[in-house]
Amino acid sequence: MGELVRKRIRVEGIVQGVGFRPFVYSLATRLGLAGHVGNDVHGVFIEVEGGDSVVQQFLGLLAEQAPPLAAVARISTTDAEAVAEEGFRVVESDAAGPRATLVSSDTATCADCSAEIADAGDRRFGYPFTNCTNCGPRFTIVRDVPYDRPNTTMSGFALCAKCEAEYRDPANRRFHAQPVCCPDCGPRLWLTDRDGAARRGDPLVEAVAALARGEVLAVKGLGGYHVAVDATDDDAAARLRKRKRREDKPFAIMVASVQQARSLCAIDDVEEALLTSRRRPIVLLDRLPGAALAPSVAPGTRQLGLMLPYTPLHHLLLRGFPRPIVLTSGNVSDEPIAYRDDDALERLGEIADAFLMHDRPIHIRTDDSVVRVVGGREMPIRRSRGYVPEPVTLPWPFPQPVLACGAELKNTFAVAKDEHVFVSHHIGDLENYETLRSFTGGIAHFRRLFDVEPQVVAHDLHPEYLSTKFAAELDGVELVGVQHHHAHIASCLADNGETGPVIGVAFDGTGYGADGSIWGGEFLVADLTGFRRLGHLDLVPLPGGATAIKQPWRTAVSYLAEVDHLSGDLDVLWRNPNWTEVAALLRQRRHAPLTSSAGRLFDAVAAILGVRDAINYEGQAAIELEQLADTAETGGCPVSISRGPVLRVRGADLVRSVVADLRAATPVPVIAARFHNGLAAAVVEVCDRLRESTGIGAVALSGGVFQNALLLLRVTTMLHRRGFRTLLHSQVPANDGGISLGQAAVAGALCRKRR
Repeated sequence: MGELVRKRIRVEGIVQGVGFRPFVYSLATRLGLAGHVGNDVHGVFIEVEGGDSVVQQFLGLLAEQAPPLAAVARISTTDAEAVAEEGFRVVESDAAGPRATLVSSDTATCADCSAEIADAGDRRFGYPFTNCTNCGPRFTIVRDVPYDRPNTTMSGFALCAKCEAEYRDPANRRFHAQPVCCPDCGPRLWLTDRDGAARRGDPLVEAVAALARGEVLAVKGLGGYHVAVDATDDDAAARLRKRKRREDKPFAIMVASVQQARSLCAIDDVEEALLTSRRRPIVLLDRLPGAALAPSVAPGTRQLGLMLPYTPLHHLLLRGFPRPIVLTSGNVSDEPIAYRDDDALERLGEIADAFLMHDRPIHIRTDDSVVRVVGGREMPIRRSRGYVPEPVTLPWPFPQPVLACGAELKNTFAVAKDEHVFVSHHIGDLENYETLRSFTGGIAHFRRLFDVEPQVVAHDLHPEYLSTKFAAELDGVELVGVQHHHAHIASCLADNGETGPVIGVAFDGTGYGADGSIWGGEFLVADLTGFRRLGHLDLVPLPGGATAIKQPWRTAVSYLAEVDHLSGDLDVLWRNPNWTEVAALLRQRRHAPLTSSAGRLFDAVAAILGVRDAINYEGQAAIELEQLADTAETGGCPVSISRGPVLRVRGADLVRSVVADLRAATPVPVIAARFHNGLAAAVVEVCDRLRESTGIGAVALSGGVFQNALLLLRVTTMLHRRGFRTLLHSQVPANDGGISLGQAAVAGALCRKRR
């Protein structure tokens, strides 16, 4: 064994709540080493003693064989004096000192736990809260660190003798599993009417019966309440739409298995891996013709959002109910998801007929995550459950702790220190009191959890954003305003661990421009510390301002006026007879501010093609236009690009071609595809010209418009052919959900530059 040595070891990363201490115990015991392991506010601390060669073997295996949920960021060692200790033990956690440990995300039920709840001979048979060190609730139940039971919402459930024995047994997979429980000592399930009165019988059996009768069922999940109906029952789905006031937006669907998913959608290997991953997001998938679902579930879309069960409760519910179910957020449209029982009964009482409830408190509400596969890679649409609060780790440190307040829509916030940016769960649109409470409460929780006392606070430049106003009211901090589209490109840079400079293409709906106008179709040369606007879509009036966002036909009138097609013979004008009044607004800048928005260009084309005159959710017209496009079409609409110090892309040219094709009776799906192809070609042409003038050969694509898979694939394919290096999002969304990461990255870069 060689000379007796002792090492003090520090392990940092996601190493609490993932079975790391049991793993260390088993490894040290198997190798015959003495010492101890424990949790503290920095991560895991270890001391091992034994022969030099065996200790070195232990160090090598520590990262190599770490538990599947662990993410080891750093292992450091120092020498200690050998004391000839015998045996290895798990010691009590140390809660002293500044917090630096990372917290695990909530993790889908593992195969072992799933097998237990299906085994009639197991004591956890049919138990909806079964978990172990490899799965179960984490972030949504954590109140504080270190990650120990007293610091979670499981603190109110005293362990029974059998669970205590499992918790203390190093050979058991529930060794130091903090949420461990069973039917004798853990949370319980019950079913109530909408007035809170308990329904008789087995809660799961009666919940399944309620779904079969076409009732709307509210289900308390990991991060909040969902509402569910039979996804094959159109009456039930339509009833849910009416009650939720959600006219058109597709519902998410939960299916029992990959096999059931394949009966509804085409699924490739990457998509299957995401569906079955420990994160279990909603995955947007191409719908199969004739998929057996109610028409009201996902109207007007060729895609479905599918997910698999990720808690024992879901597994048991789907085991009893053989058909797919709608499982959508428990809220009224535009409100945050309900997560407290009393609040759920009050807010969902007019939506749900019955409530499947339990008594394990949720500490922080967390929506389901949504992802899409584009070009063989995962693209986040909404980053929340299963991903948060795992940090985005950057290759450079933050000199000062930072709080980034994010955008107004699809808000996330972020706190940053050292090399980590902790981007929050999806908060939503900051337009009502309850969402604002979720925003402020979430910031307080993250500051406490990660021990961040921000010295710098980054915010959007828009003075009316509630996130901006929140920042302005903070005392004793340095405020850093970050232009919206610069934040988009900075987010993409940080997502890829780069500082720039790059040619940044930021396409979205609206953002407050550096000149006070409405930007949204921007070509920037940017790094993390600044940007130059070297191109944009041509400006057009936005008649009625924000009203035009919800009524795309208004933007169509604006673009049609640009190309002299306000002759009244187009269907979009016949459908909206007051178009002449809207056209009169175009000359009044007070009522028709100028915009370069790419999102509004999509709106205009969608309205002209008869896709959508008015929207019921953000981006609806553009989403449906993409869904309509014939992907086999290779032709494109020609677009002129001005010359000069700032390039201007004439979006009106695209509209002119769209109208010409429409009058020539070209099929609408072909026209939609030509529009996408023409815009993509214009993007690449501008990048080519900017490469010539700047020498920069890397392009970063960001903004919500680049969630459009057809546009993104067309642009990236052409950029690749022309020799560009392309940066895309993979850790945070391209939409405003990624803005907080960009704001934090800019603030950190400015601090480093100043120093």
